[in-house]
Amino acid sequence: MRITGISTHVVGTPWRNLTYVLVHTDEGLTGVGETRMLGHTDALVGYLREAEANHIAGSDPFAVEDLVRRMKYGDYGRAGEIVMSGIAVVEMACWDIKGKALGVPVWQLLGGRVTDRVKAYANGWYTTERTPEAYHKAAQEVVARGYRALKIDPFGTGHFELDHEQSRYAVSLIEAVRDAIGPETELMLEMHGRFSPATAVRLARELAPFRPAWLEEPVPPENLKALEKVAAKVDMPIATGERVHDRIEFRELFESQAADIIQPDVGHIGGILEARKLAATAETHYVLVAPHNVGGSVLTAASLQLAACTPNFKILEHFNDFADAEIKKVVRGAPQVVDGYFEVSHAPGLGVEFDEAAAAEFPQQRARFDLWADGWEKRAPK
Repeated sequence: MRITGISTHVVGTPWRNLTYVLVHTDEGLTGVGETRMLGHTDALVGYLREAEANHIAGSDPFAVEDLVRRMKYGDYGRAGEIVMSGIAVVEMACWDIKGKALGVPVWQLLGGRVTDRVKAYANGWYTTERTPEAYHKAAQEVVARGYRALKIDPFGTGHFELDHEQSRYAVSLIEAVRDAIGPETELMLEMHGRFSPATAVRLARELAPFRPAWLEEPVPPENLKALEKVAAKVDMPIATGERVHDRIEFRELFESQAADIIQPDVGHIGGILEARKLAATAETHYVLVAPHNVGGSVLTAASLQLAACTPNFKILEHFNDFADAEIKKVVRGAPQVVDGYFEVSHAPGLGVEFDEAAAAEFPQQRARFDLWADGWEKRAPK
């Protein structure tokens, strides 16, 4: 079997474009992959066009390791977000082909499943007025849908510092959410890399009474010493890693022991097997895995293949019940959350199919998402 070519489809919303790649073979089997770029969609599509000619066309889709190696190193330049995301969408499509050809789900090819279901946490649910009352109501609706975990960034446009008034307001939002969801529901606290170590530590201590399940990206991701400083001073798990695009770059993070939970994005870190290798390394450091997952249903399906065969997998993020829920219809067999969990699929490959006709209803947009702009949380850019 050989790859004859790829086709690329961009599904658009005002705040994000989702890129789907179909990998075609000479035996009629087609696999699908997905990633979500912010502001770099055209760059990704351009890279894939070159990579198709240089690396992909004519390759054996079963030889995943070889194709990933050639795409990552065959152009000599150091692979960053765009290249690693391009590798990811092709890689997961190859696993989809391989699973379909053999009649088994991808997790069966990666060691077999260790769980039947995967806990989900909700994100994208607070696209409402930024008031305690509105957040209380929205959080109640999340729990009413069966979720037992949710995440929130309550810090507005905070950057490095957050003054007393803004800090108290952020606390009031978290207090309202905790009251709405009760004591048993996990509440993940997102900082989006906003703060200096001192500010992050202060805010973590002020929010500690509401028992956050983790503190995510408290400082910008480039400086591990700053993250170590925060980890040494707060009494809650630290999560990070969504903006690290090569598993090799996690080495220093593991050595620092500054993170309790890593959050690789399967659509940015080179795909399913690259993420599985990373998870295995994390396991040797007693670190849990909770992938960043703000794409659509193919990326969710790929992340669930990883979850099914990974012993140190904690939980999976899910946007598509809340923000842009209508895009789920571009994927047949889209994973669904029932009573707070995804069921592990036993269908061949990724267990989903891309619907090109449905995708045509969502053309690419000039998607814009600025976490430092007023009203960013509504995800409805003007």
